[in-house]
Amino acid sequence: MIAKRERGKMERRLTASLTQACEQAKPLLPGFCWLTHEVDYQRFPESLMVTWVFDTHPNLANALKGDARRCIADLTAEALAEAGLDVGDVSRHLDFDSEEACQREHGGDWQRRLHTKPTRH
Repeated sequence: MIAKRERGKMERRLTASLTQACEQAKPLLPGFCWLTHEVDYQRFPESLMVTWVFDTHPNLANALKGDARRCIADLTAEALAEAGLDVGDVSRHLDFDSEEACQREHGGDWQRRLHTKPTRH
């Protein structure tokens, strides 16, 4: 179990390093908009999930192919390492989504979408 004070420090480091990864990714990945993370510190690090969000499904589909997917994994791994986190296989902690799908399925309510999303890619 991670103490509350340590969780706060970890959250700040993680947010800062993922923000950097997000900014690095924007010019590299067509249609990439933003990313977010979720974690249950009671089940850390297994519960950590970083969701990369694209504008449209076609841009998301392109990002899941070859070099773009590797770029996402590398940027995420670098961000986690910078935050001092070791999660092992980073691909198990990645999820992908699109603004288009959220708007269609949840009326643009990302909080609800992220908390009810049934599958991980």
